[in-house]
Amino acid sequence: MNTGFLSFAARRYLREVSGRRQGFLRFVTVVAVGGIAVGVAALLLALAIVRGFSNEIETKIVGFGSHIQIESIQDIPITDASDLVRTVSETFPEVTHVQTYVEEFGLIRASRNAVEGIRLSGSESPPGFVADNIDEGNPDLKESAGHPAILIGRTLADELGLTVGDVVTVFSLQNSRMGSNVGIGIPRVKQFYISAIFRTSLADYDEVVAFTDIESARQLFDYAPDTATRIDVQIRDKDQAATVADAIEEEIGFPHMARTIYDVFQSIFAWVRLQESIIPIVISVIVFVAAFNVIGTMLMILLEKTNDVGILMSIGASPSMVRRLFLLIGLGLGTIGILTGSILAFVLAIAQKKFGIIPLPAESYYMDTAPIELAGSDFVIVAVFTLLLCLLAAYIPARVASRIQPVSVIRFH
Repeated sequence: MNTGFLSFAARRYLREVSGRRQGFLRFVTVVAVGGIAVGVAALLLALAIVRGFSNEIETKIVGFGSHIQIESIQDIPITDASDLVRTVSETFPEVTHVQTYVEEFGLIRASRNAVEGIRLSGSESPPGFVADNIDEGNPDLKESAGHPAILIGRTLADELGLTVGDVVTVFSLQNSRMGSNVGIGIPRVKQFYISAIFRTSLADYDEVVAFTDIESARQLFDYAPDTATRIDVQIRDKDQAATVADAIEEEIGFPHMARTIYDVFQSIFAWVRLQESIIPIVISVIVFVAAFNVIGTMLMILLEKTNDVGILMSIGASPSMVRRLFLLIGLGLGTIGILTGSILAFVLAIAQKKFGIIPLPAESYYMDTAPIELAGSDFVIVAVFTLLLCLLAAYIPARVASRIQPVSVIRFH
């Protein structure tokens, strides 16, 4: 009896147990295969959501803050910003873009006297991520009717009842840095017109952060022409961020420091990594339990087909052949479950990407729908992992079947 015959026999057994006349056995088999399918689908979706969530968070945070940030160690403005920009751009080939920022806290007042706190960020142009998520208006930071432009988040706009084209007043909360005559306790004030409203689903940004051109920010916060609070550096390979940051810090020297965005937002990225490690492990338990349901199903098949096993052994099938036969049956159950679960996961993933059927509270998860990112490697790894579990589960009934005494079976049947 060769492998071809064993495969044929395994397929026939699977067809028989799924037949209508095999009521209870058919039900048990469907439950076992269904459990494997659900476990595989859940694990694949968990991996895809965790990956999508991690990438989405990273994209948004890097989009706002770049890969590397240069600041002053002494919590004072950088006074030689143009020299630092030139040094970083010319010294490090890994760098693709460098942008200077003036960023301070202030108050924004609407025409109806509603006031909110903001973090006003001035730069030559708004971050690309913000420009790509404009909900209304034009992200160009150009003056209109004598007023500089300002970009605000959707949450802030709704709280103040603002729309594109409205004029707002921004108050500086900083003391004069250039020895101007502004009296003590009298804030510096500047009017802006709203050129665009962005929506990123990052609650902290949509509610607090606003963008304008760097010269207007310098005027409002009383900064000298070549000063900045931060310099953002974009590089080609994000995996080299720590290495490049160390090299930049060594090059520019004291009193400046260079930190990666992963250091600046260390707690958020640590939380994301925790989700990446824990969630797949928890979901894997479902697959583990489902795979071991195969034991019960296989024992039921063995009880139903004991006479057939006895006949096979009486005509020359060895115990090892019977063991291989039942391992093939277990492999077949696992394969059907894996294929069904993979198809289910793929369909649900496509539905989530197109229709966003799983909503999330943006204030807690930084996005309003669950992101999902499938990877071919996940399908391969999950399939191999599940098949191994099914084979392991099938080994016990396979071993029991191989110890059947054909004479006793035939005598009592």
